[in-house]
Amino acid sequence: MKVGELAKQGGVTAETVRHYTREGLLLPSRHPDNGYQLFSSTDLERLHFIQRARKLGFSVAEIRDILLHADQGDSPCPLVRDLLASRLPQIRTRIAELEALAQRMEQALGSWEHMPDGTPDGHSVCRLIESFPDDPSSREAL
Repeated sequence: MKVGELAKQGGVTAETVRHYTREGLLLPSRHPDNGYQLFSSTDLERLHFIQRARKLGFSVAEIRDILLHADQGDSPCPLVRDLLASRLPQIRTRIAELEALAQRMEQALGSWEHMPDGTPDGHSVCRLIESFPDDPSSREAL
């Protein structure tokens, strides 16, 4: 099947198929007469695998490593477990950071509700942001 057919069957765009091919995740053959990329049912299975891995947060590079292990006949499962185990604490930290950001945004919206809009005057850019309390501990995050 051609790029468009694989994309349709896989529920992705043709550009996604091309991207995964450039990244070495899909390995099409070439039509001998016209040079078109030809994909097999194995490529469709790999595309579904890639989609599942992406939903679990794996990067394209990580998926490439996982597929390389599998293509060499090695089980990639220990690698998969290690990657997720190391990533999960990072994700939980990021969620906490986003929750704190959401709280700051809600606080700002609440305090700005009755404030008038201002015009930049050379000393002020946006009085709404400038009125927001400065938190010295947040400077380190920047």
